[in-house]
Amino acid sequence: MTEAGPLANVKVLDAASFMAAPMTAMWLADFGADVIKIEHPKGDMMRSWGSSKDGVPLFWKVVGRNKKSMTLDLHQPKGQEILKSMAAKADVLVENFRPGTLARWDLDYESLRRVNPRLVMLSISAFGQTGPYSRRAGFGTLAEAMSGFAHMTGSPDGPPTLPGFGLADGITGLCGAYAIMVALHERDTVSGQGQAIDLAIYEPLMTVLGHPFIEFDQLGVIAERLGSRLTFASPRNTYRSRDGRWLAMSCSAQSVFARACHAIGRPELITDPRFVDNPARTVNHKAIDDIFAEWIGNRDADEVLTTLNGAGAAVAPIYDMRDIFADPHFAARENIATLADDELGKVRMQNVVSKLSRTPGRIKHAGPRLGEHTAQVLHEWLGLGTRQLDELRAAGVI
Repeated sequence: MTEAGPLANVKVLDAASFMAAPMTAMWLADFGADVIKIEHPKGDMMRSWGSSKDGVPLFWKVVGRNKKSMTLDLHQPKGQEILKSMAAKADVLVENFRPGTLARWDLDYESLRRVNPRLVMLSISAFGQTGPYSRRAGFGTLAEAMSGFAHMTGSPDGPPTLPGFGLADGITGLCGAYAIMVALHERDTVSGQGQAIDLAIYEPLMTVLGHPFIEFDQLGVIAERLGSRLTFASPRNTYRSRDGRWLAMSCSAQSVFARACHAIGRPELITDPRFVDNPARTVNHKAIDDIFAEWIGNRDADEVLTTLNGAGAAVAPIYDMRDIFADPHFAARENIATLADDELGKVRMQNVVSKLSRTPGRIKHAGPRLGEHTAQVLHEWLGLGTRQLDELRAAGVI
């Protein structure tokens, strides 16, 4: 096991803001990459987004973790010159400016590859670098709307529903980290050359939506809103217990359905023609849902969980944050990390994913103060001294 992390020798410039691309850089930093967060001297948007405590932005502490913060005004020619000099020494540059912006500053991939042919550059944007929508501004909300997600999400008699968190951004952040690792592997084992990665925020969400695309192509079927149900498995829903708690249950496999039927004392349901397999149950979903909803509704949640889980059925309580922080399984797997922070004191947040046996990732520190590492980074990367740094500060470049 190494403390440095498996990406310890990878130098990353995070010149992005809010929110998919910075999450990509966070995943890399979690596994030891040297990530330099380049922020406007007024601070990244994430520092003013969401809740704060005593003036300290909370979600920034998560997305900015394990990164070094330096300020740099890229709207100034000197700031652009500094970024190009740093890119010449970097392995990875992550950015999410509107397509065309970096080209105007002579900081696009074609310009940077001339000073560093080994550079891997990830560009995340709402609609990608090409196509008729490429110059449009946008956030994950538009991806969730146009990918098909919102149309498929919500109650059948309700409106299309957007998620209450940055779903598209989070998935795109993961895909961006994956793409970077693919490009670095190819560079280091095959060609010796870097490359540009073009990632639109809607594309990863389209991919994880799964079957509706090929079903529309081959069958002409348009996926509609089903609430918590699935088109290919039943029963699969949320159910309220007698004591008012909500539970989720899925019988995607026939064997699991059989166990659930035995557990509730209704083995005859297994051979009932209406419920004999998943295709039959999805047609008769209301009937089978009503049976399980009645059984669960007449019992307290603990009894339901004990009975169904004891029989090998798939059921779980629906958790809020209080439940998550109290669950002994999550504690045993260290899913919530506790660390010391010089602004918040003790702080808890989601831990690193995934768990590597020899070279695990770790959280060394939460998101730093604005510009906390500016002098250190510019000295280590470019050899700038005190006088040069003072001149840059006076000019508002840093």
